[in-house]
Amino acid sequence: MRDTPGRRMTVHGNDIYFEEAGSGGTWVVFESGAGAGRTLWDRVVPLLRNDARTVAYDRAGRGRSAAPAAPQSIDDMAATLVALVEALAPDRLILVGHSMGGLIVRRAAETLSPAGLVLLDPTPENAPTYDNWAPTAKKTDRILAVQQALSHYPPLMRLLTRSYGRKFPADTYATMLSEDFTPADLARTRHEIAAVAAAIGEFRSRPPQPPKSGITVLSSTSAARYQARNLDTLREYQRRYAEQVGAHFEDAACQHIIPAEQPEQVAAAIVRLVNS
Repeated sequence: MRDTPGRRMTVHGNDIYFEEAGSGGTWVVFESGAGAGRTLWDRVVPLLRNDARTVAYDRAGRGRSAAPAAPQSIDDMAATLVALVEALAPDRLILVGHSMGGLIVRRAAETLSPAGLVLLDPTPENAPTYDNWAPTAKKTDRILAVQQALSHYPPLMRLLTRSYGRKFPADTYATMLSEDFTPADLARTRHEIAAVAAAIGEFRSRPPQPPKSGITVLSSTSAARYQARNLDTLREYQRRYAEQVGAHFEDAACQHIIPAEQPEQVAAAIVRLVNS
């Protein structure tokens, strides 16, 4: 497994584990999507070592971070991110969020006023896909419940997650198997999916105010078969969000896990904001 040094810090009542790399006056803090931790960014971080100081962390209850006292809402996760950033006290900050992480960094940005945002396939809360998302969330939870039961048998999880094995370096994938696809971590993923479902209405009624800085949205152009029927709608509403906030919109020629499939494009988007 990967052996990257990290450290711990207690912020917002949570014991958070994070890893730092690179150097420079701009800090880039990554927020992973549901079901993922700091290792999601393993193909992006090395590309930024000469341009910025990076921070990849595990949310409360994920990976090496301690479990929270109670299930976390999206606002709770954003508050933890804010507290972590404020404790690190960066001179200049760029937030990068993938999928559900886009909701978290958008909410956190209201307090942190970052120098830029990079949103990778962010969850577009206004898409009609989410008008009646409860049945989909319940179906997703049932699938995760089955995976949680199967995760007691590592060979089965390796079979079920083999697509990650193709996308990530071998040592990263081994760490994911031991941290992200265990019974406890799949239980946490189920809580995170529920948090997204609960946040949709709130984000629609109280959308985060965008920072007065550069924003880039990367939108994947393809999807796995079971996700393909919603792809065009999600992309359209990601594009509408970008237009609404004056963001730069880019197609990413890949499926949903953009940090693994297009790390160079992600790094280039970040570097543009670093140098802006």
